[in-house]
Amino acid sequence: MTEPIYLTLAFHNHQPVGQFSYVTEHSTHVSYLPLIEALEHHPKVRVALHYSGALLEWLKHNQREMLERLRALVAAGQVELLSGGYYEPILAIIPDEDKIGQIEKLNDELETLFGVTPSGMWLTERIWEPHLAKPIAQAALRYVILDDAHFEAVGFESSREMFGYYITEEQGYALAVFPSLRYLRYAIPWQPVESVLEWLREQAQQPLQGQPPRLLLMADNGEKFGTYAGAYEYCWGEGRYMEDLFTALEMNAEWLKTITPRQYLARFPPLGRAYLPATSYMEMGVWSLLTEDGQRLGELRQRLERERRADQLRFLRGGMWRNFLVKYDEVNLLHKRVLMVSRKVHAMRRGRKRDRALERLWAAQCNDAYWHGLTGGVYLFNLRVANYANLIAAEDAAESDEPELRLQTFDLDHDGHDDIVLLGTPLTAVWSPVHGGGMVELDFRPAAYNLYNVMTRRKESYHARLRQAAAEGTIILPTSPTPLESEPPYSRAVRAKEAGLEYRLIYDWHRRCAFLDHFLSASTTLEEFYRAQYAEQGSFVNQPYEIVEAVCDGMRAYVTLQRIGSVWIGEVLHPISIRKTFQFFHSESAFKVHYTLSNHSKQPLELHFGIETVVGFDGGQDIANSALRLNGESERLPLSAIRELEGVTHYSADTVLHNLTLLTALSRPAFLWQFPLETVTLSEEGFERGYQGTVFLHLWHFQLEPNERWEVTLTQSVSQTATHL
Repeated sequence: MTEPIYLTLAFHNHQPVGQFSYVTEHSTHVSYLPLIEALEHHPKVRVALHYSGALLEWLKHNQREMLERLRALVAAGQVELLSGGYYEPILAIIPDEDKIGQIEKLNDELETLFGVTPSGMWLTERIWEPHLAKPIAQAALRYVILDDAHFEAVGFESSREMFGYYITEEQGYALAVFPSLRYLRYAIPWQPVESVLEWLREQAQQPLQGQPPRLLLMADNGEKFGTYAGAYEYCWGEGRYMEDLFTALEMNAEWLKTITPRQYLARFPPLGRAYLPATSYMEMGVWSLLTEDGQRLGELRQRLERERRADQLRFLRGGMWRNFLVKYDEVNLLHKRVLMVSRKVHAMRRGRKRDRALERLWAAQCNDAYWHGLTGGVYLFNLRVANYANLIAAEDAAESDEPELRLQTFDLDHDGHDDIVLLGTPLTAVWSPVHGGGMVELDFRPAAYNLYNVMTRRKESYHARLRQAAAEGTIILPTSPTPLESEPPYSRAVRAKEAGLEYRLIYDWHRRCAFLDHFLSASTTLEEFYRAQYAEQGSFVNQPYEIVEAVCDGMRAYVTLQRIGSVWIGEVLHPISIRKTFQFFHSESAFKVHYTLSNHSKQPLELHFGIETVVGFDGGQDIANSALRLNGESERLPLSAIRELEGVTHYSADTVLHNLTLLTALSRPAFLWQFPLETVTLSEEGFERGYQGTVFLHLWHFQLEPNERWEVTLTQSVSQTATHL
């Protein structure tokens, strides 16, 4: 006789801070609402649901009826609601007081909206580190759901040791850990319901050997069931997958019983102890590796899958999540700035102002802008903008209304080299002297906006697939005979939203930021510079600068950086120095940068010298959102164009979306080179191009005699105005 077994289905529903409302609305109609309706039609099917705080806030304003229907399901005992970090942070990388605070905030929200006290939680991207057991337990939760990969990494057998839960602890704080089974995650909803049922029946027929009744748990993203390309029709439309699945579960309830994790935890004992390593699901381990290693590991995994070597696949883990802080300088900077602001906010006197600052701080910790994979989003401009907006607002709230200027020199990004941070109003600035003396962040506090929020163009492991498909002529486009909608979900086909993306795979050899110093040859073209395929003649762009001066009296701040380097003139290397002094003044939304170049050679040098700056306005690829204006003229030019201009003395870049203008004025007329930073990324819908900011190179051609100096001043000012079409 088949022994009864228990099945838990857990659905994680999340939309990031800064998500476009129409995207959330779409997911609601094709994923979240259909699941609620299916549960109403199948009252004997019990599930666990998780909604992140940011999604709950949207639903409260836009889908009150859906929340009322969900409340009825919860009251009936059909749905267990999971807690977690309110704004879906990577718990492992934020301070413990923020870990606990975010969980308690979602606990309180679930109590307010649904009248329940949660027992367990969804862990963001299942990114586990052993120390998490303590703060999770301190937040009054009893369990967390992880992947079976966590257990396999320390020797647990997926075929016989994953059917229940275990107890782990940290410093005596105990926590139950449930494994989510890979087979169920991959099979539901892509394998036929009959195949899934047959597999479940096979598990039920295995002898218990004195263990508690088997629990088979699947936990996965709710968006997989409707939002992913092709999934809605397959799951809820003509495919009827979820209807067939829930019907089958009810028809087989005699031996297959759905249950929530809290119910199982209350009725049955654990399988034993487990101490799990710092890891996540397999794909995250691949994504976190540097490009070449990630590509090799992906190929190895595919080969072992073809050879059906499950005995070896279980030990493939890849890197750990924290490697994203190594892989992307932009992610690391955001993270370290959040840590910096967290200390300020927690030092505030308790009260409403501190509570508001905590809200903005926690929103800045939303995970999606801190990594990149198939669904992650450091390349999604709107998510970076949202995280920085909340970070800047939290920092502003943590300081006095009219803070004096303050300069801090310390290793902000933890790379072993000092950085410089200017704090005050209305501008905040961050320099990385080791990265060419560049300015990597410029915040305008009144608008809570980082004007230098751009991304360096990097090689990603999946780019090889695009190149290969382009060479073979097998890319599926929206205009192809086989449209995107007809491709099955998770198809291996290479899809792209537009033709020619393989020609846009451009990789920078240095970090993109402002006030980087270039020496070009006379033959270098704008196209070569744009494609980062030119010969840099100087030793300055990605080389360290010395901090000569960093002084501040509260009303004025001066930062002077210098490098004594060299420049190639023909085949001869000549010594030359660059000294740049940044001047900021209290309450002024403008600053000056004074450059001095000195020729230490014994010969005159004919130079092509350029100063690179950037601007990061989301939506800048659309002239309706952002524009460039030259020398005070009224004509609006696109920020996303590649162009060369002559005799430029001042120009402005603006954003209608944020009502901001960044004006740059030059003390000497210059050639101006402009080009967009565009990346090619992969999502569920295929390869796509993304705008990440605009680069400006201010270029001068001059001769510098021995021991002679050449000087220029750049002034940048920010105003809350913008032009419109």
